[in-house]
Amino acid sequence: MANNGALPLLYRSKPGEWGAPPLSSNSDVRTDCLQYRKYEEGTFTGNLKSLMDYTEQMKEMVTFYVGCSYSFERAILEAGVPIRNVEQGCNVSMYKTNIACTRVGGFQCNMVVSMRPIPVEKLDAIVQITHPVEDAHGAPIHIGHPGLIGIDDLSTPDFGDAVDAHPGDVPVFWGCGVTGAEAVCSIKSPLAFTHAPGCMFLTDLRSEEKLADGCVSSVETPQVFCISQNPPHYSVASRSAVEKITALDRLIQQDPGDRGIEHLLIEDQLLKVCLSLSHAKSVLITTGFPTHFNHQPPEETDGPPGAIAMAAMLQALKKSIAIVTDQRALELNKKIVEEAVEQGLMKAAVPVVSYQDVGEDSPLLFLCHEGKPQFPRFDHLVAIERAGMAADGNYYNARQVNIKHLVDPIDKLFLAAENIPGIVTTGIGDGGNELGMGKVKEAVKKYIHNGDLIACDVSADFTVVAGVSNWAGYAVACGLHILNNCAIHERYLRKATGFPEASETDRYTSALPTVLKVRGTRTSKQIRSTSNYFIEHA
Repeated sequence: MANNGALPLLYRSKPGEWGAPPLSSNSDVRTDCLQYRKYEEGTFTGNLKSLMDYTEQMKEMVTFYVGCSYSFERAILEAGVPIRNVEQGCNVSMYKTNIACTRVGGFQCNMVVSMRPIPVEKLDAIVQITHPVEDAHGAPIHIGHPGLIGIDDLSTPDFGDAVDAHPGDVPVFWGCGVTGAEAVCSIKSPLAFTHAPGCMFLTDLRSEEKLADGCVSSVETPQVFCISQNPPHYSVASRSAVEKITALDRLIQQDPGDRGIEHLLIEDQLLKVCLSLSHAKSVLITTGFPTHFNHQPPEETDGPPGAIAMAAMLQALKKSIAIVTDQRALELNKKIVEEAVEQGLMKAAVPVVSYQDVGEDSPLLFLCHEGKPQFPRFDHLVAIERAGMAADGNYYNARQVNIKHLVDPIDKLFLAAENIPGIVTTGIGDGGNELGMGKVKEAVKKYIHNGDLIACDVSADFTVVAGVSNWAGYAVACGLHILNNCAIHERYLRKATGFPEASETDRYTSALPTVLKVRGTRTSKQIRSTSNYFIEHA
């Protein structure tokens, strides 16, 4: 059913039917709610204690009975998860959002959500408890900053009461049946009624039975991960999807050059990058490590193939993509993209641009519309095998050769992004001198040959370390494919509105990297490499 997250339909009555036989043996919708709201021509015109005076008009009406999140609150409490509005003796907070529900007939409105502040350490529990109970809105549709779904101020709910959060609580949002009232307003019916928020119709069904019926296998158990700190944002995926991406991570962590990268690894970075990119709308990718400084072109093969693989999958997922590179390598990278399209590696060309550092405001002007941090052009920056600035301001290859004269300061975009809410950054590398590896620079200095000098000093929110950087680019593409074929993640992405797009699977699959695709990208424009590709490092 469309919009099942907000409006899980339990029963639709016949015209003039006051009872709801599947839900209750002796009910009367005209009297069984504590309070009703009356709408005329789509406008709220008052509260009512009973609908008995409208019996004649209601003979031509049908009633839609929708599940409510109150049904799972007992299970939440029994699991040791606090419910702040229950503790504070008030109604749950409800808010209008910017989430558009799928149009059905003449009904069109944005979703209303309920919000419960949940301790961060209880997020997994709250999602796992509510996920099976689809008749009561199911799992949350958003976890994190309210502004991401169009809510300006949690202290002023549109319905219900304001609820005080405790330190360490995270706002968790579920679809809410009050969305039905918004739908009623949209249709502008001459006369309609809804229950008042918090004044529910009680059924004979036991929520415990529904919870038992909804039990799912452990592989489909949802898990929660933080994908952004500024603003706070969490995502959800099934345990089976998480395990597959974790297995990919282990594969790319093999160290063919025996350089000691095991000391640079941080848990779950590949997974979180994939989750964050899955939510992104606009992604900027950068690559290029001119390690062969005495040749033309000086680029190596590690980096561009991984960048193309990520761009192809992101493009298949309908993200906006751009590539930024050095001015001296602009035409080379444009040609790589053109040939990738010609060879069928990508569906269409993406913009390839350079960054001109001409003043203090250059990074903001590049990253944000009119240089305003509240209007970023991109929500994720990805550097893959991109030369990274060391602590002394220079750029070094693994042999300690300074290649600064060949590298534009794209690092400044990553530094500026640290102070722009809504932009997440990722660094992918294999030796510690790549952009974004500043997050592990102390380990690079301690364990990587020449690390004291070559270590990149610029951090990223997520740092993916692989035996070869291209491997990580391929793993990101595969991880995105896994997530977008995960029903739990897919529902969370679309906020439980509309329907899963089964036809999309073929498009995602065709964008996956293959051996032939990788070879095609590597041979493009005669980018240099050594005889053993997999041990070629910057």
